[in-house]
Amino acid sequence: MGVSPRSTAALWLLLAISSWAGNALVARALAGSVPPMAMSFWRWAGAFLILIPLMALPLWRQRALLRQAGWRLVVLALLGISAFNSILYHAAVSTTAINITLVNTSLPIAVFALSGWLLSEWPTRRNLLGTGLAMLGLLWLISAGSWQRLAALEFNQGDLLMLLAVLDWGLYSVLLKRWATHLQGFSPWLLLAALVLIGTPPLLPLYLWEWQSVGGFALTTANLGGIAYTAVFASLLAYYGWNQGVRVLGAGTAAVFNYLMPVITAVLAVLLLSEQLTSAHAIGGGLILFGLWWGQRR
Repeated sequence: MGVSPRSTAALWLLLAISSWAGNALVARALAGSVPPMAMSFWRWAGAFLILIPLMALPLWRQRALLRQAGWRLVVLALLGISAFNSILYHAAVSTTAINITLVNTSLPIAVFALSGWLLSEWPTRRNLLGTGLAMLGLLWLISAGSWQRLAALEFNQGDLLMLLAVLDWGLYSVLLKRWATHLQGFSPWLLLAALVLIGTPPLLPLYLWEWQSVGGFALTTANLGGIAYTAVFASLLAYYGWNQGVRVLGAGTAAVFNYLMPVITAVLAVLLLSEQLTSAHAIGGGLILFGLWWGQRR
């Protein structure tokens, strides 16, 4: 028996979230050595140099299709490529990883609200209960089982930037679903190539302005390796997987998969950084997985 399209889309979403979990570790490691706009620009410039030569001929052959999609492609590229990562990397400068994860929990709520407004698709009671269980598990994971620790968290300008990034990504995901009929002729790689082609150039003047203001970064193995990871995994594979998941499962379901990111990050930290796995990881991760499975199953 073959794998169903929904199962395949779920696996693509899992790959996307796993790639972004690795990106969180890379961003944490390079936070003090690579400025935000340099990270954003070279991430997408690397993806551009890999993808566009492979897709140049299909893009040329489908130029009529690109013109037909027109301004919708521009909006999606500016939201998903140009703006989101730039805002996120600036947020990471002035806030903690815990706060970023906390603010990120608002993504399903933002997507549910935007889906209702733009798509007239409101979540079911099962969706809401499953999302609530996943959020409870995430809060347990972040607080290590101590609600006093959660109450002691403080929020700052970086958290407001992260909230803006969440709204940006939620709008990108919902519009991707809303304009599915206008993008129907695009293969998944053609769509990603078009978004990268449109969304990367606006980053260049912002990067040059930052370079003039604060300077560049050292061309070390760690810095170049981290940027290469973000270009291949956090950009090309992750965006392809996310776009596929949104296309098949919808923006709301894809957003709930976001709760898996801290679980995968914790597993990667144990495997790669020799961190300890605690009971809070087990309880929080279990609640997230159960809420995700129960809330989204038919």
